[in-house]
Amino acid sequence: MLAILVPLAGYLIVDHYGKDAVPIPRYYSPERVDTVVNNGNVSYDTVYHTIRDFQMTNQLGEKVSLKNMEGKILVVDFFFTSCPSICPTLTKNLRMLQSAYTKNDTLLQILSFSVDPVRDSVDRLRKYAYDYKVNPDNWWLLTGDKKEIYDLARHEFFVSVTEGDGGPDDFVHTEKIVLIDKNRHIRGYYNGLDSNDIKRLATDVSILNLAKEKKRPSFAKFLKGLFSGK
Repeated sequence: MLAILVPLAGYLIVDHYGKDAVPIPRYYSPERVDTVVNNGNVSYDTVYHTIRDFQMTNQLGEKVSLKNMEGKILVVDFFFTSCPSICPTLTKNLRMLQSAYTKNDTLLQILSFSVDPVRDSVDRLRKYAYDYKVNPDNWWLLTGDKKEIYDLARHEFFVSVTEGDGGPDDFVHTEKIVLIDKNRHIRGYYNGLDSNDIKRLATDVSILNLAKEKKRPSFAKFLKGLFSGK
């Protein structure tokens, strides 16, 4: 009985209070507004930017893509292993975030893209991960094609306002951290050097995990499914 009541209580609390009592992280980067006509009623639906798929190599030498992270909330930053300035602090702050979710690696995935992928080989990423105690269960340091990484930074995650071609002289350096929800929409930007912003990020990850899905079944359907075993 306890096994039924615990998830039921959690469902009721989140369903009744979640949206009103806790501010839900906003959506970023609207792309268009669609007109929806239903039974003569006209409404408008904002369509937000969705992160496209990509393929990179992590510090374990594994080829990974968004398909490997379905159902997870993503936290994304851009760094390089030889960075003497902001990257060490950024990485240490993200490690604190990771520590909060170590026992639940099915919820959160941290992705750190190297902006110096030519030098940041798998071996260098692996050593960096060892030095900073990065747990690969839910944190991947990524390397790959520079043009691809820079295109992601500028046109998918929008962390740089400068344009470039991803060539040898092009460089992106930012302290921004990006929060991506399970539907691949941008839900927040944070200063990775600010401990208060890291706390806000940790809170927003939890909120997104509990947030209602737009098409979640009604409570009546939930009860019916719960007690029918379906």
